[in-house]
Parts: sequence; structure tokens; C-alpha cells
Amino acid sequence: MKYSVVLPCKDEEKTIGICIKKIQKALPEAEIIVVDNNSKDTSSSIAGKLGARVVREERQGYGAALLRGFKEAKGECVIMGDADDTYDFLELPKLVKHADKYDIVIGNRLNGKMKKNAMPFLHRYIGNPGLSWMLRKFFKVNVRDAHSGFRAIKKKSFEKLSLKTKGMDFVSEMIIRASKQDMKIKEVPITYHPRKGESKLSTFKDGWKYLRLMLLYSPSHLFLVPGISLFVLGILIIGFLMTGPLRLNGVTLETHPVFIGSLLTITGYQVIMLWLYSKAYSTTHLGERDKSMDFVNKHFTLEKSIMLGITILLAGLALNAYILTKWVQAGFGELEEIKTGVLGLTLIVIGVQTIFSGFYVSMTGMKQ
Repeated sequence: MKYSVVLPCKDEEKTIGICIKKIQKALPEAEIIVVDNNSKDTSSSIAGKLGARVVREERQGYGAALLRGFKEAKGECVIMGDADDTYDFLELPKLVKHADKYDIVIGNRLNGKMKKNAMPFLHRYIGNPGLSWMLRKFFKVNVRDAHSGFRAIKKKSFEKLSLKTKGMDFVSEMIIRASKQDMKIKEVPITYHPRKGESKLSTFKDGWKYLRLMLLYSPSHLFLVPGISLFVLGILIIGFLMTGPLRLNGVTLETHPVFIGSLLTITGYQVIMLWLYSKAYSTTHLGERDKSMDFVNKHFTLEKSIMLGITILLAGLALNAYILTKWVQAGFGELEEIKTGVLGLTLIVIGVQTIFSGFYVSMTGMKQ
């Protein structure tokens, strides 16, 4: 059997029969698997009478139902679609036409024929295009409709992805994981119809899930960019104020902003370290390859990290020793060395972080 069509289904008695009949007409040789995700209506009964194989998935969620369906599928190529008749299964040949040459074929609704009222304004013009744009920029994959649920994927390719998400973000995870494995993806324009019945998609809840997943899979955008921004800004504030008062638009900045610079520097450095931790975990435990981690592993071994941390730590201690010496020489009187003291304490914190971060990254890599 070459093709399997998987339909996640929850209370779709109005449309499940229509979908099955269209599949049987467009792709008569395909097996049809309807995954009943705790339906309370007669969806399963209708599907069974029309010749589909019905399996039940107790775990709630769109992704959970699809994972069960893919597990049950016997075809070399598996097509996924919705049971609400929004995707026109008579267009199945558009997808399977390219299934031999590509790992994943996606039906693009935005570049196809969008029927009136098929997609809410917020989804069509803001949410879907915006999140799809972020996915393209984060993961360097040319997909315009990242949340389309009408797809054909080779069974062998799907098994390599090791997908985990149980909700609507399943479709995003598939593209993200495929991009990290350099799989070939193609989009074809399709027709999208209005839904019959109540939608199970929550605009803001599921939108957040899509965004959250992209950030979790892209630590450079989540940690590195804001971390470097905070760190550089903090260093600049400390650097300018160490040379003397700074005047901006008639306002004199001298001592107290140094504390803000220290806060930004330490916070930014810690966020950068979180990027390093996440990258180390993804390469050692998730099997991902990353050029930035190859560079870090080559040039920043545990020993080098320790030496760098000790050097920064000693520089901070030296500054505080200098302040202590001046204080003793002044007979333990008043001193105007607040900025120097803040800089010394900042270096001490960063030095300690560097030493222990080196140990943590090395421990993460012990699996290898």
C-alpha cells in the first residue's frame, strides 16, 4: 500500500462522510485512518460504515491524534488533513504528484483559492503570515503557509523527525524539525473552504503555542540576541561613565547609572550563558549540529574557560584590592571609588559565572 490518509477527528459527524468520499474518489488505492479523539457524536460510526479504519486516541489534542494516526499508517506516503471539509480532498493528486521527489508537500492556502469566510481576518492577514515569516527567518526554510494541515510526507521521513507536540503546534514542529535535517519541502496552492461547525482553534492560545515552540527551537533568537544587546549596552554605560561624567541633553550622568550598567552587563552575560547551555544540550542530547557550538568546543575547552574565568575574577579582585589600599592610605576615611568598586564586583561575578559555566557545559557533553 503506497498511500495512507490520516484524519484526526473530534465531533465531525456533519463532514467526516464527505471527506472520506472525496478521498475515495481522488485516491481510491489509499487506506483511510480516522483517529477518534474522544468524539461524543457518531463520527466514528459514520467513518467505519464508509470503509475507513477507525482508531481511538485518548490523549487530547490535534498532534496526539496525528501521532497515533501516523503510527497506524501502513503507506509509504502519509497524507494528513482535517475532517471538517475545509481542505478539498479532491485536490489530493496535487500533493501526491510531488511526494516522490520531496520529503514533505504542503498545501498552501494563502497562495491558493481562499473561499469567502474560510479564514478569519486576524488569521489570514496577521497571525498566519506573521508566524510563517518568523519561521522562515528563524529556521531558513521557504514555507509561506506554515500552519496548513493538508500535507503529504514520506513515512520514513516522518519517523526521522521524532515529533513530540500534542497540540496544534504539531504542524510547526514538523517544519522546524525537517529544516534542521535538511529535508526537501514543497508547497502547492490549494483551495480552502469555510468550516462547517465550531472551530477548535483558539486564536491567542494556539498562536502563543506556535510562537513558544519557535523560540524554544531557536535559542539564538531567544537568548543570544537579547543577551548580547544587554551585555553590550551595559559595557558601554560603564565604559563611558568610568572616564568621567556623561552629559546628555542637559542631564549629567555620573555615579548611579553605573549600577544600571552593571545590572545590564551581568544579566546579559547570564542570558548568553543560557544560550550556550541550550546549544550544548541540543547538540549532545538532541543530535543537532551547529557551527557555533563547533567553534565553542574547539576554542573554549573546560581548561580555557577556567583560565578565562580566573583572569576576569582576578581583575575584579585587583580593582577591589586597589580600593582597599587607597582606603587604608586615607585612614579609613571617605573615598570616591564607587564606579571602580562596581566595575570590580561586576568582573568578579562574570569571572565566577565563566568558571562554573565551563564546568556545566562540559558536564552536558559527558554523553559524548
